[in-house]
Amino acid sequence: MDISFEYYKIFYYVAKYGNITKAAAALGSSQPNVTRMMKLLEAQLNCRLFIREARGISLTEDGRLLYSHVEIAYRHLMNAQEEICGQDSPRCGTVEIGATETALHLFLLDAMRGFKLEHPAVRIKIHNYTTPRIIKHLISGRLDFAVITTPFEIPKTLSCVKVLDFEEILTGGIQYKDLGSTCLKLKDIKNYPWVGLGRGSATYDLYKDFFIGHRIDIEPDMEVETFDLMIPLIENNFGIGFVPEQLAVPFLEEKRLVQIPFDCKAPGRAIEIVSDKGRGKSLAADTFYRYLTDMSGRNYDVKQTGCVY
Repeated sequence: MDISFEYYKIFYYVAKYGNITKAAAALGSSQPNVTRMMKLLEAQLNCRLFIREARGISLTEDGRLLYSHVEIAYRHLMNAQEEICGQDSPRCGTVEIGATETALHLFLLDAMRGFKLEHPAVRIKIHNYTTPRIIKHLISGRLDFAVITTPFEIPKTLSCVKVLDFEEILTGGIQYKDLGSTCLKLKDIKNYPWVGLGRGSATYDLYKDFFIGHRIDIEPDMEVETFDLMIPLIENNFGIGFVPEQLAVPFLEEKRLVQIPFDCKAPGRAIEIVSDKGRGKSLAADTFYRYLTDMSGRNYDVKQTGCVY
């Protein structure tokens, strides 16, 4: 069975927009032609790819499976075309990376600022997911590489480069200011509401194991999906929680948060760049990857504060 690239290109746009009229406009084609091509594709594959609905279309299970492959292939082809067409100009192209919220705020934002000054023609697309989901997308080929926070588990096909060590401190809102002048016992954290990232995140697993290791059974009283929601909740006295020290400093200086010393050391953490050892990168992705990994030689260690020195 020989199906031309044009069929898959049209399928990609129809699936992307979820609307045949919008896909036809993006392709510079007509709605009847796009509809005809998709019917021919379904006939050649001997399966149904779309469910026609009043507001557009949705993918069937077979359609989602096909799109997961076509989307990766089409993106790689377009990146290659951009690079070939831009060989006589400064490095260009598109880089797609996965990044956790913590990695974005502690490392990636500053790194991107410098990179874009040197390579303004390179486009960067950031996909912000949980660590397990980012690794899944990296393995499938949807991402060029990932910038994520430890801990995580990866297969041997992936490689890691550490770019930043950081530590987290226990904080609370002004309601908990009295705790700032004491040294809280770890087991007594159970006496206060705890704000933390929810199940499915690497941070949840890290602190779950941390407390179990100290024979403490505790669950967050308030779970959030992304880190950027944690500090506002802690600041508004919904509970106490662990946050990266660098991000807490401005709030501590403005007395919007208080640091709560406790009688042991929080788990050490790091930000690492993860890539697929067996898959080549586009020129743009390789340029950005090398820029980020070159920064790993800098000293990013964060001073530990609290009861333990």
